[in-house]
Amino acid sequence: MGADVAGGLRRLMVHRKDGPVLARGALEIARLEYPDLDPDAYLRRLDDYAERVRAAGGAGLTDQVLALNRILFREEGYAGNLEEYYDPRNSFLNEVMDRRLGLPITLSIVYLEVGRRVGLPVEGVSFPGHFLVKLPVQGGALVLDPFDAGRSLGEEDLQEQLAQVYGDDPTPPVAGLLNAASPREILVRLLRNLKGVYLRRNQLEKVLDVMNCVLAIAPELASEVRDRGRLLERLECLRPALEDYQRYL
Repeated sequence: MGADVAGGLRRLMVHRKDGPVLARGALEIARLEYPDLDPDAYLRRLDDYAERVRAAGGAGLTDQVLALNRILFREEGYAGNLEEYYDPRNSFLNEVMDRRLGLPITLSIVYLEVGRRVGLPVEGVSFPGHFLVKLPVQGGALVLDPFDAGRSLGEEDLQEQLAQVYGDDPTPPVAGLLNAASPREILVRLLRNLKGVYLRRNQLEKVLDVMNCVLAIAPELASEVRDRGRLLERLECLRPALEDYQRYL
């Protein structure tokens, strides 16, 4: 199944490069654990959320954001899974939508997909240690945290997040860390999160499936080629390990 998913992701990025690949890509990743998953059922649910936001929100950007937050976090009950943060289900969009629990990145995917359906120019932000969403506004950007019910974050909040990641080391300027992430970059980060979860559980075959998916959509990531070679060596798959080492060098 891992090879099928990697191939599906590769085709998705090639044939829908300029289209709405984010939710479909995340649901394709979920097929690693749920091979019989019907993505259209979840895409229709995103459509339904968007219809409700349109019906509840006004014409202004602020009204639409408030309606989006109300639908997703109050009415539907989406929330960050603090108690079981490293549960693999938090990385699979179908499980996140069924359980209403997820990681910053998967909750952000739901937020982005619904927001875009109602015409909000929302963008993902691959912020260090915590994925976020931003919305261009007059004079700057409104930064939102779907892991915390869509709370608006100020400069001080973002600095605190950076301090958690960098510790006593100097932190980079916040403004340089708020660039929009492409769908491909979001999917790679989602896969890397899942890779970390499986490594914590020592589920090495699943780690390999995830790494194959990363390289299917981002073959230029040399560090992933190197890491896959190391993993293949641990799994005693010596010939493909050697091929990855040669490719890395």
